Amino acid sequence: MKLSSIVLLLFAATLVLFGQEAMPRMSSADPSSGKAGDEITVAGENLDKASVAKVYLTDGKNDIVCEVTGQTATEIKLKIPAKATGRMALMILTAGKEPKLIEQPVKVSIE
Repeated sequence: MKLSSIVLLLFAATLVLFGQEAMPRMSSADPSSGKAGDEITVAGENLDKASVAKVYLTDGKNDIVCEVTGQTATEIKLKIPAKATGRMALMILTAGKEPKLIEQPVKVSIE
């Protein structure tokens, strides 16, 4: 194998490794219902502070920021905000150079 081929392969491998950031993903909420002030634990992957800057509850029209009380790579603990009502989806604001709002497939019912 030529040296130029090896350099090209190493360069391509570097692009793949650094070009893909692990996307945060929420998979469940426990409990899945509650009232304002209750704490909910959300499980998933890549949920650490380096990946998730903020967490919101959204009904598709209104986005309400949640107070995060604990955060690790596999779970986020948050308090249900006072203004939240009905069935709402969780949404995250990613951290990093290009923050993105991503609605998650996890919903919470709020009394």
